[in-house]
Amino acid sequence: MLFGRKNRKPISIPSKKVEQWKYTTCNYCSTGCSIEIGLDTNKKVVTTRGHAGADVNRGKLCIKGILEHELFDSPGRGSEPLIRDKHYEAFEKTSWDNALDVTSDKIKSIQAQYGKDSFAIVSSGQLMTEEFYTLGKLARGCIGTNNYDGNTTLCMASAVSGYKRSFGSDGPPGCYDDFEHTHCFMAFGSNLPEQHPIIYWRLKEALEKRKFPLIVVDPRVTMLAQFADIHLPITPGTDCVLINAMMFVIINEGLQDQAYIDAHTQGFDEVKALVQDYDPKSAQHICGIDEDTIRNVARIYAKAPAAMSIWTMGINQSTHGSDGVANINNLNLITGNIGKPGGTSLSITGQCNAMGTREWSSCSGLPGYRYLENADDRQEIADFWGIDPEFFPKKRGLAETDIFPAIETGEIKGMWIVATNPMTSMPNTARIRKALEKLDFLVIQDVYEDVETNQYSHVYFPASVWAEKEGCHTNTERRVNLISNVLPPYANSKPDFWIFNEMAKRFDNGKVINFPETPEGAFNEMKQLSKGKGRTLDISGMTYEKLVKAKGIQWPYRERKREENCEQDNEAPESLKGDPRLYTDGKFQTKSGKANLLPIKFFNNNEQPCQDFPFWLNSGRVVEHFHTRTRTGKIGNCNKFSPTAYMEMNPDAANELGITHQSYVRLTSRRGDAVVMVQLTQRVPRNMVFIPFHFFDCVNRLTLGLLDPHSRQPAFKQCAVQIETVDQVEAARLNVERRAF
Repeated sequence: MLFGRKNRKPISIPSKKVEQWKYTTCNYCSTGCSIEIGLDTNKKVVTTRGHAGADVNRGKLCIKGILEHELFDSPGRGSEPLIRDKHYEAFEKTSWDNALDVTSDKIKSIQAQYGKDSFAIVSSGQLMTEEFYTLGKLARGCIGTNNYDGNTTLCMASAVSGYKRSFGSDGPPGCYDDFEHTHCFMAFGSNLPEQHPIIYWRLKEALEKRKFPLIVVDPRVTMLAQFADIHLPITPGTDCVLINAMMFVIINEGLQDQAYIDAHTQGFDEVKALVQDYDPKSAQHICGIDEDTIRNVARIYAKAPAAMSIWTMGINQSTHGSDGVANINNLNLITGNIGKPGGTSLSITGQCNAMGTREWSSCSGLPGYRYLENADDRQEIADFWGIDPEFFPKKRGLAETDIFPAIETGEIKGMWIVATNPMTSMPNTARIRKALEKLDFLVIQDVYEDVETNQYSHVYFPASVWAEKEGCHTNTERRVNLISNVLPPYANSKPDFWIFNEMAKRFDNGKVINFPETPEGAFNEMKQLSKGKGRTLDISGMTYEKLVKAKGIQWPYRERKREENCEQDNEAPESLKGDPRLYTDGKFQTKSGKANLLPIKFFNNNEQPCQDFPFWLNSGRVVEHFHTRTRTGKIGNCNKFSPTAYMEMNPDAANELGITHQSYVRLTSRRGDAVVMVQLTQRVPRNMVFIPFHFFDCVNRLTLGLLDPHSRQPAFKQCAVQIETVDQVEAARLNVERRAF
């Protein structure tokens, strides 16, 4: 008998008869897993599986990838273009031509009345690279606004800024293969098992083959911290202090790689002088890690034959995010751990194609890591596109986090939001809501009609999803991979590439600039623009055919690589591998060719717990959801594990406030409030709570919009809240209402 039943119900695995497997790449996180989509005899998608021959995931998938095929028929998808005069009126269906005509006319009229930069465009890390390139061509070359950015400002901007400051260029210098070679692994604010499960599996596999120290720096006892040899529960936002103290130990004990420093870096004397103010005895009182542990970790890291650091949002989402990245780079440069197997600074990217945004979208500059501030770069792209270089601005415009405040001041009158959901993802969402209500014109382009930000739009463009399109992604380790077109677009939705091309036809420069009709045509343009002496971002040797054959190729992968390594008609497998690491020759993208060692002084400008708001608020990801649940909230077997907003809270702190497990509470910050269900756990310290960031009208009602001065990225993870009990019946009603999103 089992729980009162005499007959156990047998497990039944439904038969999914697959007639054909089609190759593609996962469209969730930045890991870059190769996927095969299974179609039955009726050409209907019935399942997905990991591709065993792919180097990235080797047949493995996380829960999101396993269930990704359910996206095609998920509820809430947009089927027709929609239009209305006021955001509070009901939508009416319209034709694509009318929706595009109205939008282009409104853009032109707003720009004619208020100036070119009065219309803003905000995109996403979820598009294909060819779509990014085409949108950048449209925004920079046709519409002409300088206020154009992507939601990668919310996740990867600090990594980009830190790489540029240290190495002279963006681009992660390491790769997943470094796990196989490292002798010490240090993770800053990165919870791989839940954020990037397949990358964690690669790390775990490496640890099983050859044990090396695993050090995790995180204020919360994350899943990765539970597996660590050493867990450093740091005070939020003080990573720079910890790293400076580590460098104090390394330099004062003579553990640095002085030969590498002298040959390949500049600025060592300034860093050496600065870290003298961060001896572990004083640093421990700021960062919360005792001095003996700081000394121990510093010695382990410096003495390892090869050591590597990774980080994710725990570093990036801070007022010190860019400084934190630059300081991680400092740590690896002074120990000689850049450009060699097992030695690297590897930012673990957030979205599936955030790297593609950084490379080709023209958000922060021009295609291929070119700068608006560089006259030669402006001239080169203008010549390639066939327009006057004076059409380009001479410096970057507003970042996404500055665009929304510019609506409040009247500088921005209209906006086009593509595949992102700021009503859930931006900090201080009450302020975002008011800003969107103030816009004269808002266009939302998204797969889902019911995305929260669409509440405030005047025109809605229904976009196709994932393998209803074709194009490339670039993953965390610079690996370009292909998303093959498996199905036709849903209903009357259209690929983003098509939408951008059609919009370009409605602007004068769209008749001058060549807009290829196919994504592969755009890819060929990108290949041409990637060529150049000393350019790291070189994809000129790639083709769609090669990408599928290799299951992804890392850049740089130059045209001459084929000529050197293989015959014309008999391409050897080794010739389909790009360069796994950057800066292996010790030459960097700075004017001097040397990496910059930067003295990072810590300024404690975080919002911190106080008598009125006694708890740190931390936020992050859970494995079954992705970003704002726009997609995973629609997938039953993803959503059922975390269907409602919850908060991790220490039992001792809860006991003091009379709060019980699975009850509802109300949190209040200086900006707003949120109601969540309590999960009591020892994973968080007594003065901290943790809330997943995926849920609408929840944690980002509380977070503050303080920005990193270099990257303009918000400090999502450092703010203070108070907690109080709440009417349980009313809270439950509110919870059910919000679960509809």
